[in-house]
Amino acid sequence: MAGNFVLKGHICYSKSLREVETVENGYLVCVDGRSAGVFGELPEAFSHFPVTDFGDKLIIPGLVDLHLHAPQYTFRSLGMDLELLDWLETRTFPEESKYKDLEYAKKAYSIFTEGLKYSTTTRACIFATLHGPATIALMDMLEQTGLKTMVGKVNMDRNCPDILREKSAEAAAEDTLLWLSQIRGRYEHTKPVITPRFIPTCSDELMERLGQIAREQGLPVQSHLSENQGEIAWVKELCPWSGFYGDAYDHFGMFGGEVKTVMAHCVWSSKEEQARMKENGVFIAHCPESNTNLSSGIAPIREYLDQGLKVGLGSDIAGGTKESIFFAMAEAIRVSKLRWRLVDNTKGPLTVEEAFFLGTKGGGAFFGEVGSFEEGYELDAVVLDDESIPHPHPQPLSVRERLERMIYLSDERHITAKYIAGRQIF
Repeated sequence: MAGNFVLKGHICYSKSLREVETVENGYLVCVDGRSAGVFGELPEAFSHFPVTDFGDKLIIPGLVDLHLHAPQYTFRSLGMDLELLDWLETRTFPEESKYKDLEYAKKAYSIFTEGLKYSTTTRACIFATLHGPATIALMDMLEQTGLKTMVGKVNMDRNCPDILREKSAEAAAEDTLLWLSQIRGRYEHTKPVITPRFIPTCSDELMERLGQIAREQGLPVQSHLSENQGEIAWVKELCPWSGFYGDAYDHFGMFGGEVKTVMAHCVWSSKEEQARMKENGVFIAHCPESNTNLSSGIAPIREYLDQGLKVGLGSDIAGGTKESIFFAMAEAIRVSKLRWRLVDNTKGPLTVEEAFFLGTKGGGAFFGEVGSFEEGYELDAVVLDDESIPHPHPQPLSVRERLERMIYLSDERHITAKYIAGRQIF
């Protein structure tokens, strides 16, 4: 149960897209699982709270991963010479078919959940497979980690191998309803999310049924959008009545509005698609490493931010190879520089402050008041020890500079402690 306590250390958090607040030797106060604020001196009102002093360590908000595939964790870094659609056929679909075997699924998911628990990630939106029992096993394991996650049983009824194709749209919808009934009331930290894999693998009838389920049960939606130019052309063939890729999702009521939605990638979103995403409040999960590995392109994130679209980061395991959202921040900055130099020199690259915002408060907004230490936000925190990264003394580094080094150099060895909604999970 979340309690009342204080964490002391060098505190860094986003207040806005371009502003990272740093407080040296500051106090982060938790009241009933939420931040009561960050202070240079501990207010008298909280002086009776227990204080954990982390000394010279950094304290940052937990990082948020808006898009990853749990069953793909087993083949990270493999097939990276392929483009998206070929990679799905040769690597992804054969591996995901193995999750029909519940024992295999449990072995694989135990490795995944252990890795995620000891990463900097505190919240995540996760794809499972179409297999109900394996998806429940994944949710059971995630619940035990204390992480706050949204997990989706994947739906596919066309354009996929027979072993992964559900019998019909009706059967797929019924399996989703069965899964939802089996997990109802089962978890505190792990929630369901409706998950059509993407338009090419879901018939119109299935999309209609899933949209209805999402609306009737008040559930969010996650899927993929405009990742690859070949994929976009394919959607136009499958849904000739749609104005653009996102319009097809919107037609079925799964593109924001009353149904909270996160769409991964958005590398090639048209002006019309961008306008609809802004109008409907659709979240974009920017997955820069995956977009590079699968030769998809460079998403115009600066343009999206300038327009006020909602953007967070995704590792996109296994299109991405690392579960670290710090790594995703660094990659987001790198690819934005390439886009600036090679594509559009009127749109400058991302800054450290902006990338940090995307991986914390930007993505955290999908979960509510998450991703910052501002008063009222759920208190997710990661404590980082950078002492093992050599640096000549007495040349001092500012807290902001130390944060920047963490973005580029850190790994799980630098994590000292992790808190989620006021609970310490390790």
